Amino acid sequence: MTPCQYKLMGTPEQAETCTPKVSIEDCFRDEESPLLRYAYSLVRRREVAEELVQEAFMRAHQHWHEVEQPKAWLYRAVRNLALNHLRKHKRESLSEEELHEESHVLPDQQTRRLEVAAQLRALMAEMSEPDRELIRLKYEEDQSYASIGEKLGIGVGNVGYRLHHLLKSLGDGLKRVGVDGAE
Repeated sequence: MTPCQYKLMGTPEQAETCTPKVSIEDCFRDEESPLLRYAYSLVRRREVAEELVQEAFMRAHQHWHEVEQPKAWLYRAVRNLALNHLRKHKRESLSEEELHEESHVLPDQQTRRLEVAAQLRALMAEMSEPDRELIRLKYEEDQSYASIGEKLGIGVGNVGYRLHHLLKSLGDGLKRVGVDGAE
């Protein structure tokens, strides 16, 4: 809440003791690293994440007098910039077959898919490195349980058990942010 809002709602003493909005320099110092991690979880490229965060801070600076909640504003700006970047660059890399399939998907559905994918990447970023590696080997490299077990030094049964629980955890995390299984 801004000092002006406190003046409208409370006593003069409350207005004088309330903390004014942080400076953009303080906000940059406190939020740059978390925003970079967030942007990276969305776009998966360090250089692009840095550009998105820089652009978000530039826009925040231009509108600083209008921004009441800098942290929330910056996260929303980074999210929107990342979604725009992903939309633009997804189109550049689609095959003819994918273009035909994508032409039947409504823009709102495409946006929702991007948001769900971003949420999933953010949840995976919170996992331990061994858990991410297990999921990567299975779903990105399409390796068998035996091959994964051999690489990670665990039994085949343990691979299946861990994958099951990791996927359940991801599903629960998506439900917590409002994504159900039908999407």
